[in-house]
Amino acid sequence: MFKSVSSPFDRSRKRFFQPWPGRGPVLADHEIADAVKYGQLKVSPYDPQMIRPAALSLRLGSDAKVLGAENTVDARDRDTYPELRAREPDELGRLIVNPNEMLLVPTFERIVVGDKLTGILDGISDVARLGISVVLSQQVSPGFGAPDGAVITLEIFSRLPVPVVLYPGTRICNLMLIRCGRAVRSYSAMSHNHSSDMSAMPSNWAAYHDG
Repeated sequence: MFKSVSSPFDRSRKRFFQPWPGRGPVLADHEIADAVKYGQLKVSPYDPQMIRPAALSLRLGSDAKVLGAENTVDARDRDTYPELRAREPDELGRLIVNPNEMLLVPTFERIVVGDKLTGILDGISDVARLGISVVLSQQVSPGFGAPDGAVITLEIFSRLPVPVVLYPGTRICNLMLIRCGRAVRSYSAMSHNHSSDMSAMPSNWAAYHDG
């Protein structure tokens, strides 16, 4: 009988997904690179320089929308939801965030998170110290973006009494990646998901109140 021989690719995948003593649940820099190499994380465009010690940095997109509401917002009535108004970059390509203003802005990158990973999205301290909150919704579920990749919508809010100028294409947040068991149903298989978003999208919450 012939013995079954696994390929180097199969052995590498096995090592990546099987923990050993001393390995934590959070992916370190070299493990993030392996996740990209073996397809458990897809990033487009991919820049290895965006890998941090225990996170992947994502950059700011330019397709910004301002949340505008003048009346009460009813979670069950999408007709009352905030209007999305385009915020075009200025003549120098910059995005302006005004005081107490909420912008929805996509990440520059499109990503796919594999079915054995989950992510925690967080702002970076240098941005926070300018009075800017970048991430209000943090979890990125297994299967997000499958199969073709999707942007992540960032919720950018200014806490300063003066405008703040942001630059599309610059590092804006971190995605920490965590090993997890394979979900029975991935995020992309769920109703009302954001796995095909190509731009900043409004809330789908009203759909969960239907029926």
